[in-house]
Amino acid sequence: MKYLNEIRRELDTLASQGEKGIGYQPSSDSYADSYNGSYFDGIHLKKNSLPASYIHENIQVVYSSNLLRAVETAQAANLYWNVEHIIRPELREISFGHMEGMEDRDIAVKYRDFKAQQALMEEDLPYPGGECAGDVVRRAEPVFREMTESGYERIAVVTHGGVIRSVTAHCLGIPMNKWRILGKNLENCSITELNWDGVSGRFTLERFNDYAHLEPYPDLLRKGWVSAEN
Repeated sequence: MKYLNEIRRELDTLASQGEKGIGYQPSSDSYADSYNGSYFDGIHLKKNSLPASYIHENIQVVYSSNLLRAVETAQAANLYWNVEHIIRPELREISFGHMEGMEDRDIAVKYRDFKAQQALMEEDLPYPGGECAGDVVRRAEPVFREMTESGYERIAVVTHGGVIRSVTAHCLGIPMNKWRILGKNLENCSITELNWDGVSGRFTLERFNDYAHLEPYPDLLRKGWVSAEN
């Protein structure tokens, strides 16, 4: 929460001046009480770390999942663009099932056998009680198809690491059992860019996990606070 209160005050000032993005509501003290680590990442993107080139990309619409961290990150970025913000639950993070909310050290013990089998990448294994990469692609693909048919040319999508890795693997023709070869750790608020070719009917990958705009802020990088990949 290093910068949270300062950034909330700035956003509230912008909102009171009419510079709000779609759906932005001024914050309240309850935000600090409910903060879970992700709100900070999105709001800090508004304050300092959204790359200048991205601000002027002529974004025409913003999509996000319905998870709080994605919605608030989309709202913060949308202070620059002030375009429609479309929320789709199909863009939610991959379900980690019974592993949700567990500490990395506890996962390493309780699900040791699963993690060892997963590391082999022989099957597209679902997380115990959760989803596999194929499940994510099946629910997210219709939303991406909706985007390609929307008429918009530049779309920002605020989603999650498991979705980015799974969908990118699918777009590149990588078998779903190999989805985890794409980026061991995707940085929060990194940029992955896919370009849709309507003639060939496929996406091309232009950049993946680009976090150059975050490098001046090492305390935001995952290496400082993530101990294991799930």
